[in-house]
Amino acid sequence: MVQHNQKQVKTTEKQIRAEFEKLHQILTDLVEKRVSTLKEEEKQKAEIVSRELKNIQEKISFLSDAISDVEQELQKPNVSFVKKLFTVSEPQLVPGLWIDVAKHLGNLKYKLCEEIKEKVKFSPVILDPNTANGHLCLSEDLTSVSDTERMQQLPGNPERFTMYPSVLGSEGFSSGSTHTWEVEVGDHPRWHVGYVKKSVDRKGERSVQPEDGIWCLCRHKNMIYSNGVKYFYLKRNPQRIRVQLDYDKGQVSFYDTEDMIYTHRGTFTEKLYPYLNYEKAVDAKTIRICQLAQGCPTCSLEAGEETVKQLGHMQGPHCPMCPNCFTISWSVSWSIKNTLWHVQ
Repeated sequence: MVQHNQKQVKTTEKQIRAEFEKLHQILTDLVEKRVSTLKEEEKQKAEIVSRELKNIQEKISFLSDAISDVEQELQKPNVSFVKKLFTVSEPQLVPGLWIDVAKHLGNLKYKLCEEIKEKVKFSPVILDPNTANGHLCLSEDLTSVSDTERMQQLPGNPERFTMYPSVLGSEGFSSGSTHTWEVEVGDHPRWHVGYVKKSVDRKGERSVQPEDGIWCLCRHKNMIYSNGVKYFYLKRNPQRIRVQLDYDKGQVSFYDTEDMIYTHRGTFTEKLYPYLNYEKAVDAKTIRICQLAQGCPTCSLEAGEETVKQLGHMQGPHCPMCPNCFTISWSVSWSIKNTLWHVQ
């Protein structure tokens, strides 16, 4: 056990350092991008200044010629040349010659954070390697699972599945109305996706039914089924499964992209964990958790989705750090206030 812990520490430290190196590279690239923008503005302003200097030189040349004309006119009794002096305007500085420092430095940290969020993906479910069966291989970022060529020698800790090739998400839920995540199953012919209760049997034989604490959707070759007995005849095998848990209402729903396949209904009495079961198959591909851009642990929505989809999680608690949740909560609150003011 001590050796396994030491191995985990070494591997985890290596990956932490690798992730920070990636972030460092992202920051370096962003710095170069901003400095390049600054240099480009400097070049543009230099071109403007060059044009203005050229105009000034032309005016100076014109004035020099005018002075020569004046000197010649002074030799004559006629003073009409004085009118010509008023046709020459003094050079004027044009606006916009200076570097827009405020644009480059204003809210710089905030803007960098926003740009980093665009490049960094969020996974609503992180797989727990301490629960993974020895036949499963998890990716370094703990968001995908594939089969190993040989059985791994892993500790038989209570959390680990030993009978079936299963793995759980690292975070469980015991309340809330919306917990959503998606799994890219592709053409893999044998899988289970859903939720299990915390006390599910991880060592012995069990059925894939709510009676044994499992609420999931399964595929075996060309058959899609649930509850171990309920079969669904779909037009095509789904490539991506969306799993949505409403703990408060006792519902686990499954979607093929936007189309609902099935909803389990019941009463939950303990914490539920995201659940994946990956059966070995010929030419089997990796099953992965779909990552989101600027995702939210509460709504699991990607920034930019339609408002109607965002409103779908209005019933649940909102994450104060999520732009979607904050915007929706603020907008609804503002609308209610406006309505009350109009009523009064």
